[in-house]
Amino acid sequence: MTAGLSARLDRISTNDRYLIVPMDHGITMGAVKGLVDIESTIDGVTSGGADAVLTQRGIAPRVHDNKNGAGYIVHANASTTIGPDEQDKRVTASAEAAVRAGADAVSFHINVGSDYEPDQIEELAELSEDASRLGLPVLAMAYARGPGVDSTDPESLGHAVRLAEELGADVVKTGYSGDGDTFGRVTESTRLPVVIAGGSKGTDRETVEMVRGAMDGGAAGVSMGRSIFQHDDPQGIASAVSAVVHDDADVETALDAGGFLEA
Repeated sequence: MTAGLSARLDRISTNDRYLIVPMDHGITMGAVKGLVDIESTIDGVTSGGADAVLTQRGIAPRVHDNKNGAGYIVHANASTTIGPDEQDKRVTASAEAAVRAGADAVSFHINVGSDYEPDQIEELAELSEDASRLGLPVLAMAYARGPGVDSTDPESLGHAVRLAEELGADVVKTGYSGDGDTFGRVTESTRLPVVIAGGSKGTDRETVEMVRGAMDGGAAGVSMGRSIFQHDDPQGIASAVSAVVHDDADVETALDAGGFLEA
């Protein structure tokens, strides 16, 4: 690992644990709740303990003055919910463009098992090679998605995270299998740090319980979007998740840290 790569990984994590808040959903879904005044949301989640935020590169000017010293990741492909196929992610940035936007890392989404997997494999491999020359970490968002694929199956998720390692990623994000025991089969499939996606928005307790289960299964943290940035209290839920990821808190302690337990 080069000094530059190591330094940039440190900027998007704390002691090798990751709390990343992706907010690239504006290109996917439009200016939804939490993204209209994205500056305030970024300030809130980073004040609550997020190590890094993630957006498309065009939003970079709205990020840097509001992230309170946290890291910044540029996402490099996208699709929309109103397009012909949301799984057909198209390239939106290069490693060099991410650097020009002030990023500490670049991320890329791949749907393993989908009709678009072959193209996305080639694109992730190319991005990883370009980023490596720049000492720029790559976060691969590797999901098990496609016809006949169970998106929570630990074997499929394990295949997805291993694919990310094989293609040169430095950190990998994937779906959650549902409990810590089965997620351990996912994390043992790779030597990369594995972070979980947030999934569908649940209650505060359900969110914290999911994070606790993933960490018990060997996860290195979370990359959680709507469950945090669309929350009525983004700073509070970020604090609760941070307590689990960074302080190894139990569920009750974490909920208390976020201000979600009644006195």
